[in-house]
Amino acid sequence: MGQNSSKPPPSSTQHVFTSESPVSFSPDLINALQASPETGSTRSKDLELHIQRRVHSELQRLDAEHSKRLSELQEQISAAPDSTTASIHPDARTPDQSTSAGGVDHKAASEGDKLRDLSRKSVQKEVDMLKEKLQKRRSREELSKGKAVEKAKGELVSCLRLNDRRPLDCWREVEVFKEEVGRLEKEYLGRLIE
Repeated sequence: MGQNSSKPPPSSTQHVFTSESPVSFSPDLINALQASPETGSTRSKDLELHIQRRVHSELQRLDAEHSKRLSELQEQISAAPDSTTASIHPDARTPDQSTSAGGVDHKAASEGDKLRDLSRKSVQKEVDMLKEKLQKRRSREELSKGKAVEKAKGELVSCLRLNDRRPLDCWREVEVFKEEVGRLEKEYLGRLIE
């Protein structure tokens, strides 16, 4: 029963497959394959190098496109009239804003400046509003944080120091401290929701 091994002997590394129909290759094909210096590893290396060259060329093409687009956008930005100088010097006109060249360009430029000013004003207003809210939160935290929680903490610490061998005697102080911390957490969450 245990005399035969279940694995084939390790010396048989060649696999032979038989097919139902005979397979025949032309002698020219067999000679060409045998005479070819390429092996599986050289073919895979060639393929890898080919793929790397394609990826590299594609990356260069994309980089060139992005550089071109970036330069175009920079030119557009530099060519656009700056609304800050227009608001500081309202009499200064750029060549495209001249009344003799065309009123349509002047209207479009002034409408664009108005939109920029409106967006700048709205952003500044929002920033000021957020600063105000932040200042209110800081002042509320300073007022509410300190007194009740610090008092409860101090009482708990002093009780634990007095009853260092029997800390369970400080259960009242622990409950008061928990209530104060819970109240503080509710206030904090209420401010976050506002």
